[in-house]
Amino acid sequence: MLIPSIDLQGGRIVQLVQGERLAIETANVDEWVDRFTGCPRVQLIDLDAAKEAGTNEDLIVAICRRLPCRVGGGIRTVWRAREMLDSGANAVILGSALFRGGAVDTPFAAELAGAVGPDRLIAAVDSRGGHVVVNGWRTQLPLTPIEAICELEPFVGEFLYTHVDREGLMRGTDMDAIRAVRAATTRAVTAAGGITTSEEIAYLESLGVDAVVGMALYTGRLHLPDPGVNREP
Repeated sequence: MLIPSIDLQGGRIVQLVQGERLAIETANVDEWVDRFTGCPRVQLIDLDAAKEAGTNEDLIVAICRRLPCRVGGGIRTVWRAREMLDSGANAVILGSALFRGGAVDTPFAAELAGAVGPDRLIAAVDSRGGHVVVNGWRTQLPLTPIEAICELEPFVGEFLYTHVDREGLMRGTDMDAIRAVRAATTRAVTAAGGITTSEEIAYLESLGVDAVVGMALYTGRLHLPDPGVNREP
């Protein structure tokens, strides 16, 4: 399944290359929300909150009223996770908050799971150079993605694996890395990072992996399926 990504920064939709260089920016949020209407899942990320540089909360709540969103960015506490779910998010995505001192923060993951339920928790495991990266992909941990996934599996219902090495480049993703992630867990897996073609999405679907796509959609390189296709029953 193709999952469109909406990344918010300063009240606008943006697309960044490698999480740093601005490549696309548009203030016409309603246009893209309309385009994504009918998609069974949409990924909504507050980049400002993730960077502790403000928030797009009002916009997130408004979008969640119109689209079935999984929301991430700046969710670091049980209270914040509950707030996002109460505001209309179908699930919450946590990344850096699940790691402390270079390791998985198992007590916090267990606390979250107990508070909101594993089925509403998505663990973001971001990889660069074969290791987990946190804090906006700036800090590399000694953990491999597979090690992190094995430790987090009891507490979450899904993993969002982002191959940062390919993020925003539209040169294709790393299928070997994604296959290894798929084989490491019985939980649902969604992949991101460089996914550009319908052929890649179809192959990922054959593995039982959903695909988050941003840059390729916003540039017109890739188009949403026709109505009725890629829809859950």
